[in-house]
Amino acid sequence: MSRSLNLNLTDELRAFVDSHCGPGTTYSTPSEFVRSVLRERKEREEAAAVRAAVIEGYEDIRAGRVVEYRGDVEALLDELDTRDRRDRSA
Repeated sequence: MSRSLNLNLTDELRAFVDSHCGPGTTYSTPSEFVRSVLRERKEREEAAAVRAAVIEGYEDIRAGRVVEYRGDVEALLDELDTRDRRDRSA
């Protein structure tokens, strides 16, 4: 589904967009360029969230907040639920 979005740009930003669009550039239209820039921004934010989750995982390991995986996902989830309930009641 395509939806329009009208933007008001400063002269400087419009010149920047125009410099990346048209013959001899990567993008045919300003819309293609803006969509690409937005996708790149979205991917950077998603990557930052993944990095933060990985760091949080490492911090859990360093703090000893780990559960040994024994090949049984259901049992692991049950153990985590039990540990979580125990921690909340303490």
